[in-house]
Amino acid sequence: MSHRFSAFRAVWAGSTVLAVAAFGLSAPAAAQDEATAEATDGQLATIIVTANRREENLQDVAVSAEILDQERVGAIFSGAGDITALAGSVPGLNIESSNGRVAPRFYIRGLGNTDFDLAASQPVSVLLDDVVMENVTLKSFPIFDVERVEVLRGPQGTLFGRNTPAGIVKIDSIKPSHDTSVAASLSFGSLDTFALNGAVGGSIAQDVLAFRVSAQLQSRGDWISNGFTGQDKVLGGFNDVAVRGQLLFTPSERASVLASVNFRDLDGASTFFRANILGPGNNRLNNNYDRDTVFYDAGGGNEAKYQQFGATLTAAYEFDGATLTSITSHWTSEGSSRGDIDGGFGAVFLPGGGGPGLIPFPSDTQDSIDLKQTTQEVRLASNGDGPLSWQVGGFYFESDFDVTTVGFTFPPPVTVNHTNEAWALFGQVGYQITDKVRVTGGLRYTDDQKDFFVRSGAAPQPRSVGDDQFDWDISIFGDVSDDASVYAKIANSFRGPTIQGRDVAFFNPPSVAQSENITSYEVGFKSELADRRVRLNGAAYYYTVEDPQFTAVGGAGNLVQLINANRGEAWGVEFDGAFQISPQFLVTLGAAYNNTAIKDSTLAVGICAQCTVTDPTRVISGNTRALINNNPFPNAPEWSGDFTARYSIPVGNTGEFFIFTDWIYLGDTNFLLYESREFNAKSRIEGGLKIGYSGDDGQWELAAFARNITDEDNVLGVVDFNNNTAFVNDPRIIGVMFGVKY
Repeated sequence: MSHRFSAFRAVWAGSTVLAVAAFGLSAPAAAQDEATAEATDGQLATIIVTANRREENLQDVAVSAEILDQERVGAIFSGAGDITALAGSVPGLNIESSNGRVAPRFYIRGLGNTDFDLAASQPVSVLLDDVVMENVTLKSFPIFDVERVEVLRGPQGTLFGRNTPAGIVKIDSIKPSHDTSVAASLSFGSLDTFALNGAVGGSIAQDVLAFRVSAQLQSRGDWISNGFTGQDKVLGGFNDVAVRGQLLFTPSERASVLASVNFRDLDGASTFFRANILGPGNNRLNNNYDRDTVFYDAGGGNEAKYQQFGATLTAAYEFDGATLTSITSHWTSEGSSRGDIDGGFGAVFLPGGGGPGLIPFPSDTQDSIDLKQTTQEVRLASNGDGPLSWQVGGFYFESDFDVTTVGFTFPPPVTVNHTNEAWALFGQVGYQITDKVRVTGGLRYTDDQKDFFVRSGAAPQPRSVGDDQFDWDISIFGDVSDDASVYAKIANSFRGPTIQGRDVAFFNPPSVAQSENITSYEVGFKSELADRRVRLNGAAYYYTVEDPQFTAVGGAGNLVQLINANRGEAWGVEFDGAFQISPQFLVTLGAAYNNTAIKDSTLAVGICAQCTVTDPTRVISGNTRALINNNPFPNAPEWSGDFTARYSIPVGNTGEFFIFTDWIYLGDTNFLLYESREFNAKSRIEGGLKIGYSGDDGQWELAAFARNITDEDNVLGVVDFNNNTAFVNDPRIIGVMFGVKY
């Protein structure tokens, strides 16, 4: 299907939402929510989190967390960015992808996984409306029409399970209500960037049945030229459409059933790899780099096409003293991405003769997936006001997917199958010992089994792994005054064993990594000062990981191999601040320092033949491998931070001019397990700006916006081939937008 036809279909779908929205413009405006009302009184808005599977004030929970509200989320994605645009928006959070707008890789407090395969396992869990998005392709589902995005730092294993040693990114969509609501926004930007969002909801049967339908279209034109073929602006475009429908049935005051469906259709581009743009001998972008041009002799246009579908049924019944909740969900993901992985067939095609590291064949590769995931959770939680709170539950997870790898010159296509079945029992108890002190403890038992076999194209090489373990945590939370609290927490969590089979397609056996176990120690404080006009929260932590799972990528054989290091260690501090300087001026500031280290004196990995290892004394095995003891975790910058500011000037009784800016900082970052002069990045800074007018108490808005406003060229990741290949961030996007909200 052509981009033009896909765009037409997507615009038609989005226009339908806008038409519905326009029909409802006469609906009465919904009352401002409590948080907004508090903010207009010159105080900071209350931040609600669901870290304990119930709504609580962030200031009353023993967790290091930051919440992105609707305005911040809207700004982040105003330039049609994908989920990786959240990188750096919370201190300690990094996200990157070498698969375009699918298969993102998440890192919290430095802990993540650089594995680019579609079967990769990650220690950061992503949840959409309480449903785990386990596979990397599901993790990419677009963020739109959301109430908030919560980032919970540190192990969350007892209540959420499913691979949460590092933390959770929890996305909560706006739910149906019986108040009629309409929202729509339309934006146009540079590079033919186009975004359309719409949502409509209200009552079907008053107090019994409500609905909400929302949709998003993100689109961009081709903007990258192919210097090898001489074609101008033939790559880089995409159309990404997502739709969500929800029905809320409340037959009584005690019972509710929420049914939701999610759908996505992506027709776009994979990551654009750029050969020989680093060094040699340093990490600076050299004269081979031109953001608007690649030199591809293969890759089929670097196409990425995916369709995803999910259906969830959430039922709850409130008994006297406890609430029973059931969450049943089924998701599918099917699609493929293709790329010229080495950035072009050899150095001779690059400007000025290129650089070192000729790859002697077109590295044209396509990976595809056909996935089904089913989850079931049942939990019973107390709902009283007494000093004791508790919840118990069970969880079941099943996934089955095929991954097909096609090398377009050799070898033949290979299809492998991965299955995963896991179940868990969990519980948590909290007790208010005194008016000022509360203790909480949780326990979870998980049984996790994975199987792998070759379906076609290579010799059968079955693998089976499994493990069962207990996760636990205990915390104490105390109020030291009416405005300040402190807490301490110890938590243990594990990530089950993993099988990596992509190398079967390249004449090598699958690799296996055993379970990793994290034990985390954390202390923190929370405070609201100056009559709730200043919020200061902070935490310090230390964690150890036994048998951490890493992925050794590249080297002389250009392989992808799972490995376990003996141990990993990390320590750091985090700070989140908010300052309501005046009713019209709000500033937020966050910062994190994170020091990570691999502890394994004998572990060595393959290295690039054309890169310069920082410490040559670590190179062994005839200059093909390097020791990695005491190296930092990959993609784990020591420093990170974020800053936002919003200032408004009232106009009359119902309008305002406003300016909003947001900035992220990610410090020096090593991309691989070994350290080289080329494969690391200096600090990354990117900012956004939005200036506009809002009228009728926020019911409509007209604004200009910019993303990556200073047009920074930042290296986001590398490919450990023998030709110093890397990929970079998007260029500056400048545009205008109009929105309505009733």
